[in-house]
Amino acid sequence: MRIIAGARRGMRLWGPGHKGGLKLRPTSDRAREALFNILRPEVLRGALVLDLFAGTGALGLEALSRGAREAVFVDGSTLALGLIKKNIAQCGFSERTRVLRRDLLKGRFFLSSSGLGGPFNLLLMDPPYRQQICHRLLPELSAAGLIAPAGLVVCEESQDEELPEEVPGLRVFDQRRYGDTGFWFYRQGLKAESLPISD
Repeated sequence: MRIIAGARRGMRLWGPGHKGGLKLRPTSDRAREALFNILRPEVLRGALVLDLFAGTGALGLEALSRGAREAVFVDGSTLALGLIKKNIAQCGFSERTRVLRRDLLKGRFFLSSSGLGGPFNLLLMDPPYRQQICHRLLPELSAAGLIAPAGLVVCEESQDEELPEEVPGLRVFDQRRYGDTGFWFYRQGLKAESLPISD
């Protein structure tokens, strides 16, 4: 894995390898490149980013490399958090990041938790596939006030999944598929003339 573009372009990242007990499915370089290529630069410039189910941290680190101001990485695995911290140090982003351990699969996470900060301009969510986790957490994200006005939420899922077109406070405005990976884009205060992605 590597950073695709921006200030840390080409920098190699540590992956899960064969660490015992660490079951990760990092977003492929190809899918990550496609995702960030369709986000307009103004989405990332100066953004506060929340990377949920962060795994290796590759999505949040890519956002930082491309101009995001700060990123908060959240995962429930101690081994994954160690990997995220290692990659943050590798990229030299320690002063612009926070790493938190939270069990995102336990209900009412956002409404009962503090210390995340926000509101966030960009939320990246890459949970285990085919467990309907995005279905459950999207309404909670919106209700918790973690999304900035006109903030963008990107959910990664298996390309053959069907995510809701609308949840309270959020509407999907685009969907893209790359191999086995699908991205769903949600936004608050959606206006057709100001969509934050490229065709």
